[in-house]
This record gives sequence, structure tokens and C-alpha cells, in this order.
Amino acid sequence: MSDKMHVKLNVNGEDHEFLAEPRELLIYALREKLNLTGPHVGCDTSHCGACTVTVDGKSVKSCTMFVAQANGAEITTIEGIGNPGALHVLQESFREHHGLQCGFCTPGMIIRATKLLEENPTPTEEEVRFGMAGNICRCTGYQNIVKSILAAASELNASKEAAE
Repeated sequence: MSDKMHVKLNVNGEDHEFLAEPRELLIYALREKLNLTGPHVGCDTSHCGACTVTVDGKSVKSCTMFVAQANGAEITTIEGIGNPGALHVLQESFREHHGLQCGFCTPGMIIRATKLLEENPTPTEEEVRFGMAGNICRCTGYQNIVKSILAAASELNASKEAAE
């Protein structure tokens, strides 16, 4: 017998409240309780990054965080950026530059890349490779992923300059 705890999360701008086991992982709460299936369960050991989400502004591998640890947090998943009618610049860049491959790692890659470009809007190729090192592509198509991120950075910077 275990006592469930009351958890409050703000996920992709929506408030959610539910009961969860204290040792329930955030990835399972997102997928099974909130039906947000963008973050994938890959390795279950934080090595692959397929489960990457943003928690209170930090990239987090949700397979290694208890939902209780996220109580009260603001969380962004791939479902929270862009939409089918208006893709986020990174989503569009991954599509355009063939960074998708099989697609399994893509949600985690894009969420991590979003944070990377917030932290460093003008990364070099080496900085992108270093910043994305915690996310693994099983298809090993890193060149197109890096190309997608660099192209998105360029487009974001051009839009920013045009607005100024």
C-alpha cells in the first residue's frame, strides 16, 4: 500500500492536478496521465535524451525525475512549442534539413535545441555538438540534426534583427 500524493503541474501553459505515486517518474505522468506522448521513453537511464522536457527553464531528462520533484513546476514538452499549422522554427528546420530521420529522438532533440539556442543564440557547429551531446540519435544522423539547429539559429537571428 502506498500513499498517493497530490501533484500540480503547469504543462505547456495548462494547469494539471492529479494523484501520483511518490516514486512515479515524470515521463510516465506526462505520457500516461496527461496523454502527452511527444517525450519518449528511450533508455530509462538518462543516457539517450528522448524524454527531454523543460522544467522551470532547464532541460531535464524526465525519465530520471520523480513527478513529486516536479510538483509546482512549469514544464514544456514538444507539444508545447509550435503546432501542426504553425511549426516552431526548429521543427520546421528539422523537417526542411532532414534532421528527423526515424523521429524517435526528435522531440527530445528539439526541446534540448530550443534551450541551447536560448542560452547561445549564435552557436558554432562545435558548440551545437557539445550542447546536444546528452541526446542520442539511434539513426546516427547527427550531421543533419546539427545542420537543422544551425539553420534555425540563423533564421531566429535574422527575424530578431528584422524586428529591431
